[in-house]
Amino acid sequence: MKMYGVIMAGGGGTRFWPLSRATAPKQFLNITGEDSMINDTIKRIKDIIPPERIIIVTNKAQEKMLKEVVQENIPKENVLIEPVGRNTAACIGYAAMVIKKRCNDAVMGVFPSDHYIKNVGEFQRVLKAASSMVEDTENLVTMGINPTFPSTGYGYIKYDRERSIPAGDKIAYEVVEFVEKPDIPKAKAYLESGNYLWNSGMFVWKTSVILNSFKRFLPRLYRNIEALESFIGTPKEKNAVEKIYPLLQSISIDYGVMERSEEVVVIPGDFGWNDIGSWDSLGSVFPPDDNGNIAKGDFVNIETRNSIIYSNSRLVAAVGLEDMIVVETSDAMLVCPKDKAQDVKNVVERLKKIGRKELL
Repeated sequence: MKMYGVIMAGGGGTRFWPLSRATAPKQFLNITGEDSMINDTIKRIKDIIPPERIIIVTNKAQEKMLKEVVQENIPKENVLIEPVGRNTAACIGYAAMVIKKRCNDAVMGVFPSDHYIKNVGEFQRVLKAASSMVEDTENLVTMGINPTFPSTGYGYIKYDRERSIPAGDKIAYEVVEFVEKPDIPKAKAYLESGNYLWNSGMFVWKTSVILNSFKRFLPRLYRNIEALESFIGTPKEKNAVEKIYPLLQSISIDYGVMERSEEVVVIPGDFGWNDIGSWDSLGSVFPPDDNGNIAKGDFVNIETRNSIIYSNSRLVAAVGLEDMIVVETSDAMLVCPKDKAQDVKNVVERLKKIGRKELL
């Protein structure tokens, strides 16, 4: 059975403001020092899924940037444009219907465009195991990450260690429940129990299985997605998408399907994953200097420790800072404590309210 890859590239990356903006969010930026995050995502999967079977879903505001940044040989008909954002369920449903129209049924891997993975070889082994499993079952497979610290920035997956299922050369486990981002005491308890994994947001299933799941759990969304099928691949597709998409329910795949289905299994992975969701996560990618700082760009340090300093153009001189984030761009500066990194998205919301569109 052929395998397709769907890369979700429509996010705003608001917790990475001011570097990440609406028309140039973090997935199109080189944050890890290798390539843009979306190109890194394509490179990770293309040994298993050829570019002609990689589909990218983005939105109108980011279409131009996508075409400028993506260097791999992705066919233009494989770039799906959402006229409005409708969360991950709509994005996945649209892509699944495109795949169904092209080849009836296939294995479908779903990947965020803005994650960092250090051990690509191990990631590919987990992906192959998941693909092998779903070919012969009706399972919805999610990749879980073995937690290395009590994170409050990730969702968790509780799994049953006593109910294992062979998955290629890996082992899958039945999922008990999905858990929202916890506070510190709960995160510590999850880590100590050994029964929880981080939710990576990466999935593998057959297109027939996920579409049947939409039909069962999200019937209204399914009916609207199904109405697109006859237009896919025709000159009328764009107009049909612009007409139907605003009608789609805005809900995540986790809430809409994964938390409701009894066919969900998880394959634990240990491949140096990080979703690079906020500035404080850079510590998982770059080694700190002798003072515990992670500094990129022109930086002068006077007794500053355990901080993140990112300079895009000008010199940043930091005196006596500790556990802080300082980010400089040509038109904005962010200063906040590291333990408030998740709240940077609130700056974007405030800028929207006061009409500062030029900074979004």
